[in-house]
Amino acid sequence: MAKPTGIEKSDLLTAAKQCLVDKGIEKFTLKAVAEQAGVTQGTIYYHFKTKEQIILEIVQDICENSWNEIMAFDQQMTQSALISAKSRYDNDAFYHKLFFTLIVFGFTNPSIRQQIGQILATENEHLYNGLKKLWDTSPIEGVSLETWSIFFNALIDGLAIQVMMRDDFDVDAFYQQLEKILQTLHHLGK
Repeated sequence: MAKPTGIEKSDLLTAAKQCLVDKGIEKFTLKAVAEQAGVTQGTIYYHFKTKEQIILEIVQDICENSWNEIMAFDQQMTQSALISAKSRYDNDAFYHKLFFTLIVFGFTNPSIRQQIGQILATENEHLYNGLKKLWDTSPIEGVSLETWSIFFNALIDGLAIQVMMRDDFDVDAFYQQLEKILQTLHHLGK
């Protein structure tokens, strides 16, 4: 199949994100993305074989953009990391709906499971590198920075479940208290 001209893969991802926002995950199809982008379905199939692949690339793009934002604020990394994590709960938990949808697909699709595992490993690595900048040593003896990075990554994803499943969950109050916990850990790690 010849490469379609006139549209970049990044433009298709932008159209796919807008399609997800407009139609929701239940009505998200390759045809809907093609209509949103104003291209043929063949163009979509050239770049993406399945809707799961598009969703995966959207999640990867969101993760990369989040980490780029966080790392731009080295001085206030803890606060900017919390703001970035909290922002993933806005817009009816768009990011985490996609992420958890991919996890479900990954239970039966080894390729998606492997790619989700890579996203998690990359996020853990970013967290590890950020923690190395914040802490001279682990705030708790015998707990490695690698373990802390996995813990914080799982904490943020676990909070998403609370936010999405509990109407009464006060995310603002939780994040205020989480920031206090992180400040205390930061002082212990110095």
